[in-house]
Amino acid sequence: MQISDVEVVPVELSLRLPYRTAYHLAVDRVTVVFVHVITRQGQVAWGCAAFDPALTSETLEDVVRACRACAERARDLNPLNTEYALDELGPLTERTPSALCAFDLAFHDLLGLATGMPLHRLLGGYRNRIQTSVTISIAPVKETVELARGRARQGFRILKVKGGLDPDEDVRRVRAIHDALPHCTLRLDADQGYTAGQALDVSRALQGIVEMLEQPTPAADLDTLYQVTKHSPVPILADESVVGPASALEIAARRAAHGLSVKLATCGGLRCARQVDTIARAAQMATMVSCVNEPALLTAAGLSFALSSPNVRYGDLDGHLDLVGDPTTPGFLLQEGWLIATDQPGLGCTVDL
Repeated sequence: MQISDVEVVPVELSLRLPYRTAYHLAVDRVTVVFVHVITRQGQVAWGCAAFDPALTSETLEDVVRACRACAERARDLNPLNTEYALDELGPLTERTPSALCAFDLAFHDLLGLATGMPLHRLLGGYRNRIQTSVTISIAPVKETVELARGRARQGFRILKVKGGLDPDEDVRRVRAIHDALPHCTLRLDADQGYTAGQALDVSRALQGIVEMLEQPTPAADLDTLYQVTKHSPVPILADESVVGPASALEIAARRAAHGLSVKLATCGGLRCARQVDTIARAAQMATMVSCVNEPALLTAAGLSFALSSPNVRYGDLDGHLDLVGDPTTPGFLLQEGWLIATDQPGLGCTVDL
């Protein structure tokens, strides 16, 4: 298979429901970069670079530049030789993992199209559905409860509450949601906002209420994360601390968390995510597949990965839900908080650009 043309298309999308986190004052729009790949054999595939500057320090200019450099190099590569092709693009995307992710998705999409198989089966086919959480923004207690009720009315039964600015307020917010929606599973994402003492106080206060506490302490400080993990009565997941296989291996070796969260957009795509999951599985740690604000095309890729591995215990794939004007038509289904794959080949999505 030979690539004949690659188009790089930046797209700005607004959010239907703006949100706030510990390191975002307010987010109401995102810019992503779609990659449109056409082969001489007539196949058409898509990839997407979605990036959060607060997580990876990427800029739109850097991502577009890297995608265009990859587009030139890709014309000389056989995308079905996925490992070789992605290795060749690696030096061009060292500081732009989202750009590597875009081509990783497109190459895997082509692989699925060439075999006539949906990607989740091609990668392992462990299951065909997974329940996802949906994120609840930082807000005052009353507003937090209303946001949670709204998501529950949409059918979601796992709520991930953003926190990290005020530990005591986070406890009050989570308890208020639990009182209002006792049958919902709750997760708390502190986004690196706590000290070790604060993290342990929160975990003890919410024991039996939250399923997990995600990235309670600064990402680079694995010693503190280990101390929290060692003494916490609730599971601790590393998120921002996981930037690729090397960091995942260090976390696993130090037992600095009970599980690893991986985002395709920030680690470079499916190939890297599968390496992180393999490390977690060998270390008997759970994997969570997470996301940034991203089009449904990226959600489809995260879902394919989540469905392929028995070690993926948690789904957090809601990044597409509130995007206005997403050009992606997904092949997967969303029913009562469950993401369900279909048998459409590859990523199973169409993109109208």
